[in-house]
Amino acid sequence: MTSIASALLADLSRRLADAPVPRVKALHLPPSPWHGGKEGEFGALELEDGSLGLSYVLLDDSLAALAGGRATVELPGADPMALAAAWRYGRGATGILGFAAVNALSRHLFDRAGFVPPDAPDSIGGLDPQPGEHIGMVGFFRPLVRQVTALGARLTVLELRADLAGEHPGFTVTLNPRDLHDCETVLSTSTVLLNHTLDAVLANSRRARRVALIGPGAGCLPDVLFEAGITAMGGTWITDPTGFKYALQQGLPWGRFARKFALNAADWQPLPFRGPAGAG
Repeated sequence: MTSIASALLADLSRRLADAPVPRVKALHLPPSPWHGGKEGEFGALELEDGSLGLSYVLLDDSLAALAGGRATVELPGADPMALAAAWRYGRGATGILGFAAVNALSRHLFDRAGFVPPDAPDSIGGLDPQPGEHIGMVGFFRPLVRQVTALGARLTVLELRADLAGEHPGFTVTLNPRDLHDCETVLSTSTVLLNHTLDAVLANSRRARRVALIGPGAGCLPDVLFEAGITAMGGTWITDPTGFKYALQQGLPWGRFARKFALNAADWQPLPFRGPAGAG
């Protein structure tokens, strides 16, 4: 169990204690096997109030396990907080369901507070890389690599895949988290929350002035992340749940049913604790 996971779950538990929590309605998955497109990388857990929480589903053979397992059939009516708690230790399908539950419960609380996040200025957490700046990227994602290197920044990419390690035109791929030590800015994908590697990333990014966490899975309440050292968070805000669910299940692009949002630690105001709409 990581300290950030524990703190996130404790924060959720406190905020949910004053009102009934909606049960799980359904799990929505992309077609299996994965066809190679970005739209097939994420699934969504839906609560009975319509809240949707996203999670990456391609760790190991998790998509196949979720699509063919009993859990999908047995999920309706389940307690999402119990699923979320299993994320602390769970790997594979269990961890994915738990993380999706964390994000679904967070969306429930966002909606309950009447909070709507602002649009993201770009797809790289508003970091505005400068020529010569040393930027660390956690996770090798070619579109983001091109955006950063095109601006003349020096880029170090931290990866888990040994086959990607080494020098590349314009950037370096490393397997050692310590190579983030002298980065001025760190850009991390939200998968570090799912696989519990964010603690290690932050421990090796203490010299960075800015640490941004981005990706469709960055849908949790940001308070704990900001307290831990994240300075910006960018996620996906689903605006048309019906269209999103249909596109997801059909393996179609679902970007037009959602928008990218960004939150900054410097101007974040914690959401109030309160019951359902009209309850105070």
